[in-house]
Order: sequence, then C-alpha cells, then structure tokens
Amino acid sequence: MQILATSAGFLPDGRYGARVGPVLTHAIELAGASERPRVCLLQTALGDDQAAYARSYAAFNRDRPDVRLSHLALFPMPNIPDFRAHLLAQDVVWVGGGSVANLLAVWAAHGLGEIMREAWESGVVLGGVSAGSLCWHVGGTTDSFGPDLRPVTNGLGLLPFSNTPHYDSEPGRRPLYQRLVADGTLPAGWATDDGVGLHFRGTELVEAVADRPGASAWRVERGADGAAVETAVEPRLLPDAKGHDGAISEV
Repeated sequence: MQILATSAGFLPDGRYGARVGPVLTHAIELAGASERPRVCLLQTALGDDQAAYARSYAAFNRDRPDVRLSHLALFPMPNIPDFRAHLLAQDVVWVGGGSVANLLAVWAAHGLGEIMREAWESGVVLGGVSAGSLCWHVGGTTDSFGPDLRPVTNGLGLLPFSNTPHYDSEPGRRPLYQRLVADGTLPAGWATDDGVGLHFRGTELVEAVADRPGASAWRVERGADGAAVETAVEPRLLPDAKGHDGAISEV
C-alpha cells in the first residue's frame, strides 16, 4: 500500500514538451516490477486533454521504452471496457494535475474512488502531481473554482491528512493552508514545494524525495494555542536530480 503524492513528476523539455523526471521514475521503482513495468496515466483533471496524453507517451517512449504505458480516459466515455481490471493489473497509476474538484466529481460518477482504494490495497503504487496529489488525501487547497484559492474537502481520504502542492511557487498556498488547518476546516497534513514528493507506506510517511536541491516538504498542524505550526521536512535528493529553473510539467 504505497502512495507518492507530489509537486513533481514530468519535467518540461523545451524541444520535446516533457520528459520523465526523477520523482516519476521513483514511483516506478517503488513498484518493484522485475521487467516491463505497467504504468497507467490519468489526465481526468485536464478533461482527458489529448495533447497531454501525447506529450506523456512521447516522453515515455523516449526516456523509458521499457515501460508498458497505457491511459484511462473517461471523456466522452471510458476508453477501456473493464477499467477496474485494467487498473488492478498495473504496477503504477499516475494522476496528472489540473482541476481536483472536477477530477473527484468525474471519478465519483464512474466509481473510481472505490476502485482506487482496491488497487492501493492490492499493491498498486498510486501517485500523481498537484490534483494527482490532493486526490488521495482528505482535502487541501485548490484553484479548481477560479484564480482565488479555496479549500476542497471531499478527497478520497486514503491518506487521513490534508495536502497542498506548489507550496513555494504559488504565494497564496501557504497562508491559506495554514489558516484552514488552524481553524479546523482541514485536518493536519503535508505540503510540498515544487519538485518534492511524499512517499507513504500505508498511512505512514516513509520519506520525502526531491528532483532538485533547495526544495522542502512541510508538516502543518494546529498548535496548542490554535495557530498553525509548520515544520520543515528535508527531502532526499534523488539520483539524476539536477538544478533547473524550478518548473514542473503537469502534462
């Protein structure tokens, strides 16, 4: 039972659009597949944007041709007849960024929440970036409803915490998240700077990992005085991590 909840995954590549980054590679390694790992991508949070899938396939074909890549699209109808069986047969399910509110609504319509729990309990590594990080938690902060960040509180709850991505790159995330934890709208939880992922085994944090130096994870909880308390968690820098402009690609 493993989840890699991140503000990372694909990295931008000016020539090809995206490349498979160290954090996404780490998710594949966590699965422990001996050969030809199976990875299924979901871009529900982008409305199954076909260009996003095309960039993902191009990145994997170039960087990880050993991976047996597939995708589950739900618009305008599921592209896989028995998507429960398909997801349960994967080594990794990776969920892209976008609108977590829309993702959760569409998943609910198709019963994906229970299927994801079943996949998680059966040993499939669940992971994702931004909306693909928030969805596994109770809730967090989102721009799904417009430019002004708002709370979302109807996550799948596989992890009984709150979560927020992009903690260092979107100025509104940190103060809103701390306020929502302090006033009880959200339970205590975890935040990630861009480039950082949180590896959970069951519901226990194993470690934070990063694809760049200088980025952190953060534990945020309500203190005895009712104010939010923030504690930095130093991530382990992954192999092949390199300094870059800080951008991520949510493809």
